[in-house]
Amino acid sequence: MKRQTTIGKKVELVGIGLHKGVPVHLSLEPMESNSGIVFFRSDAGVSIPLTPANVVDTKMATVIGKEGVNISTIEHMLSAIYAYGIDNLRVIVDADEVPVMDGSSMSFCMLLDEAGIVELDAPKKVMRITKEVEIREGDKYVKLSPSNDLNYDFTIKFSHPVIDRQSYSLKFTKENYKKEIARARTFGFVHEVQYLRSKGLALGGSLENAVVLDDKRVLNPEGLRFSDEFVRHKILDAIGDMSLIGMNFIGNYEAFAGSHDLNHKLTVKLLKDPANYEVIELATAESKVMAKAYA
Repeated sequence: MKRQTTIGKKVELVGIGLHKGVPVHLSLEPMESNSGIVFFRSDAGVSIPLTPANVVDTKMATVIGKEGVNISTIEHMLSAIYAYGIDNLRVIVDADEVPVMDGSSMSFCMLLDEAGIVELDAPKKVMRITKEVEIREGDKYVKLSPSNDLNYDFTIKFSHPVIDRQSYSLKFTKENYKKEIARARTFGFVHEVQYLRSKGLALGGSLENAVVLDDKRVLNPEGLRFSDEFVRHKILDAIGDMSLIGMNFIGNYEAFAGSHDLNHKLTVKLLKDPANYEVIELATAESKVMAKAYA
C-alpha cells in the first residue's frame, strides 16, 4: 500500500522576497500523518493551513492569510512539494512571502532532495476527478476532467513577438516535472515592473529571478532556458495552485490563458460539490500509477 509522506529532516534556505525585496528565511519541517501542508509565520506566531478558504489574493501571486497575517508567492515552492508527492509538511517563513530564488522551482526541488522523503504509517489519499469542472471568463478557461493518470495541458497567447502562442502538454511524473518544468522561470514585462514598483511591489524582481521582456525581446543576457519557457512556467504555477485542494489528484488539467485567479476559482468550484470527485486511499493497483509518478 502507498503511504503518506513527509520529509526526512528539517532543511532551510534564505532568499529574497520578490515583492518586498528583503531577505526571507524559509525552513521546512517534517509533520505527522494527516497534518497536510501548514504554513507558519514565525515573526507573527500565526499558522495558516493550506486550504482554498485561506486564499486572500490572486492578482500577482497566490497569497494565503489568516487573522490579517499573509504569506505571498507560495505557488513555486508548492509546485515542487506537490510534484514530489509530499503530503505532510510545515513551512516556516519569517516574512510575508516565500523567497523567489531564481524564479523557478528548482531551488525547492534541490531543498527537498536534501531533506529526503520518508513514508509515514497512514495510507496515502488522492482525489480522483469524476466530473468535468470548468471556470471560463471570456475566452480564458481552466478545467479538470476525469482521467486515469495526470496530465497538464496549457496554452498561452501574448501579443509579443517572443511569446505569441505557446502550448505545452506535460504527462505528469516527478521525473518529467524536474526535467521539463522545474527550471522554467516566472516572467514579466518592463512596463509592468515599472508600474508594480510604483505600487511598492516587485521590489526584489531582477534579471536574476525572472525573465524580463521589453516590447521586442528578452532582456536577460543568458536568454531563455527553453524556447517555450513561458508556457512551461504557467504549468509550474498551475501545479502549485492546484495543490490547494489538499492532496494529489488523478485527472486532466487543461487551460487557455489560465491564471492564479482562475485556478483558485477552479479549486473552490471543485471542492464545493462532492459529486465532482472521490477521495480514495491508494490500494495496490492504483498505487502503481502513483508510485511511478512520484518515483
